[in-house]
Amino acid sequence: MRILAIDYGAKKCGIAVSDPLRIIATGLATVPTGQLLAWLERYLKEEQVGDLVIGESRHKDGTPNKIHSEIVGFERKFTKLYPAITLHRQDEFYTSQRAKQAMLDMGLGRKKRQEKARVDKIAATIILQDFMETLR
Repeated sequence: MRILAIDYGAKKCGIAVSDPLRIIATGLATVPTGQLLAWLERYLKEEQVGDLVIGESRHKDGTPNKIHSEIVGFERKFTKLYPAITLHRQDEFYTSQRAKQAMLDMGLGRKKRQEKARVDKIAATIILQDFMETLR
């Protein structure tokens, strides 16, 4: 089964998914946060997902940041709706910066590198890649 990863944000969430063999992480979408559960409902009807990874959002000193309580609320709702899918947290520190650097390394122009939706999707991919590395 696939692994789904979310870079949870106040306005938008980047989403990435693994292949069924859990080898490759791919950016999938950027979804408005208010539409995330509806988007997941549609996606989970089509694809088998065994695990959901959510970026652990914290300050440099390790304390939870302002989005943390929203993530906890989302996790509670998700667990009630999909008890068979295992939830995980993955440190997301510097994933947005790493996403921007990856886009620079790919040779994307300045305008494309500034697209927040693209950054969120790549950040979710990095969260998923980091999580899959911990499984190995």
